[in-house]
Amino acid sequence: MAKLTYYTAATLDGFLADPDHSLDWLMRQDQDQSGPLNYDAFVADIGAIVMGSTTYEWVRRHFPDEWFYTMPAWVMTTRELAPPPVPQADVRFRSGDVRAVHEEMVAAAGGKDLWVVGGGELAGAFADAGLLDEVIVYLAPVTLGAGAAILPRRLDLELLETAQNKDFLTARYRVLGPLTEDRATQ
Repeated sequence: MAKLTYYTAATLDGFLADPDHSLDWLMRQDQDQSGPLNYDAFVADIGAIVMGSTTYEWVRRHFPDEWFYTMPAWVMTTRELAPPPVPQADVRFRSGDVRAVHEEMVAAAGGKDLWVVGGGELAGAFADAGLLDEVIVYLAPVTLGAGAAILPRRLDLELLETAQNKDFLTARYRVLGPLTEDRATQ
């Protein structure tokens, strides 16, 4: 079965972006492109991706004439959004329950894994549905104090791997499910 991973970067205080959706704090960090838990090795095993509308709009705003993803992409949105102006881009807009999107992604991935590109609320929706398997995070030596939370859910995780990649602390976790305390009260 395809594994669904939330692969992302965050600040030390747990934010993906500042309150204005800026990633300037991230873009200035140094990393080894072939270092631990690197993007190229990760994305080589990915057959389908999903992102929220805010992430999609950020990518389109910062790279208006490009689309970096070669695999099918789902964008969860309740608004009308324009597809990227790249003919080979396979972008599918959806709303509603993430379970149906997960089924579509698995079918399209050709036996490869799945990636939640962002954001935290979307990753949380997959976790709520019991579909999020792993979280890989690059923690940057920055604090923002406010912004978009990395994963606004109460979850138990199992630490599987850690390493330093230049400025970043990298970590890979298995998602175990809701906090043990929360499961006891359900």
